[in-house]
Amino acid sequence: MKHGNIANPSTSVTRRDFLLTGAAAIATAALGPVHSFATDKPAAPPSKPLVGSQIYGWGQYYQREGRDLNAHLDEVLSALRDAGYDYLESNVDVGTPENNARFAEQLRAKGLQPVCLYTGARLHDDKAGEVVGRILVAAKVCRDAGFQVINCNADPIGREKTDAELQTQVAAMKQLGAGLRELGLRFGIHHHTPEMVNHAREFHYNFRNSAAGVVDWCFDVHWVFRGGLAPLTALGEYADRVVSWHLRQSRAGIWWEDLAPGDVDYAAVAAAARARGCARRYAVELALENGTKITRSVVENHRRSREFVRAVFGA
Repeated sequence: MKHGNIANPSTSVTRRDFLLTGAAAIATAALGPVHSFATDKPAAPPSKPLVGSQIYGWGQYYQREGRDLNAHLDEVLSALRDAGYDYLESNVDVGTPENNARFAEQLRAKGLQPVCLYTGARLHDDKAGEVVGRILVAAKVCRDAGFQVINCNADPIGREKTDAELQTQVAAMKQLGAGLRELGLRFGIHHHTPEMVNHAREFHYNFRNSAAGVVDWCFDVHWVFRGGLAPLTALGEYADRVVSWHLRQSRAGIWWEDLAPGDVDYAAVAAAARARGCARRYAVELALENGTKITRSVVENHRRSREFVRAVFGA
């Protein structure tokens, strides 16, 4: 599999395509007034675990059924609430920042919370400062709306980045992380396959050339596993960076339709996370790929996955 090009068996839409179109459409569908929930302090780890769902997999299921996720977002939010979830992680709307606040209101209207948002960003070239600036403008709206964490995957470029490009990227990450920290938000770096090639060169570079508390980690456990780095090894090195999680499972290397026993030993991961006192913001991401066996509805798979997170992570 390539980085963010996570293919639905019945669609060619990629995560990057989804990021570019999903946030504005989802937020625009939300109604009601926008309120301010501003804070000057960085978001502390939640006093209780928060369990959410990442929106990307929902989009794949809805496309597979020939339905528009944006037109049915209220039913997704209701299903998550009824299954015991706390939040839905959608995409930062950088182009129309006020839509992030509208999305927060839509969450609250369904009894959910604004917790995490996700974005991509081109951070490795001479335009990185402009990209960071645009994200920070949107992030202030996100902060005021009550969101706690911005997860960001640096854009891949189809090859390994040069040392100079990685230096530029990390400088931009530090600028972005510092800006988010000033706003009272946490910054979690996300990762796909490109960051994990060549012994996870880019993955390690991002962390080893930045400071915890400024550049932190959205720990996508299965992408680490698929990239050839043992999740427990990664957690052992960077546990103090974890601000959020993405959770997915596979069997025989193929993504499974729900969270269940499989290739990743989540019981061991959860035990290590408890021992290290990691932040407890968990997002279930039931993405599909060629070979994924689908035997149940997206709602039932999320209900079952919520029970798995409760049993394994105690959340």
